[in-house]
Amino acid sequence: MHVRFSTARGLPVTDPFMDGAIGFLEDIFLNPETGTVEGFFVRIPGFFHTERLFLACVDIAHWGVRVRVRSSDVLFPMEDHVRLQALFHEGRRMIHQRMLTESGRVLGHCEDVQFDTKLFRLEWLFPKKWFRWGTPIPASSILRVTKEAVIVRDPTLPVPTVTAAEVVLKESAPSFA
Repeated sequence: MHVRFSTARGLPVTDPFMDGAIGFLEDIFLNPETGTVEGFFVRIPGFFHTERLFLACVDIAHWGVRVRVRSSDVLFPMEDHVRLQALFHEGRRMIHQRMLTESGRVLGHCEDVQFDTKLFRLEWLFPKKWFRWGTPIPASSILRVTKEAVIVRDPTLPVPTVTAAEVVLKESAPSFA
């Protein structure tokens, strides 16, 4: 299934052993090097405070109108995830990051992303400039992600294509030169 994160934000996270939700999806964590979704931050409501735990994509059993995990034990603080610790503290985010073309043209800020819930791969970036949505950018156009911006390829102009029928008509047409 192809999902935009803005529609997934707030989905309940459940496990098969509890009634009700453990928590709710709050944020997404994308790997800027590989374009994969590493996991999600889950808001766990409490009586006096709200806790924010990390859910790795490998621990998701099913994605639908709710996100079902194998067990509530798979949610833990981001500080406990050693493999992603350095990547998390680099600060190279995609959501709410400025988007530029390689020639320096400002596309806006990346306000939403689309990903596949089977492979958890990033598919599209959705820039927004002021209050208007821009043209979606495919993830294959990303050149690099820095702390300051997401750099994408310059859009290319469409190349006019000539069909075989047009070539035959042009060759068979009388020449008046």
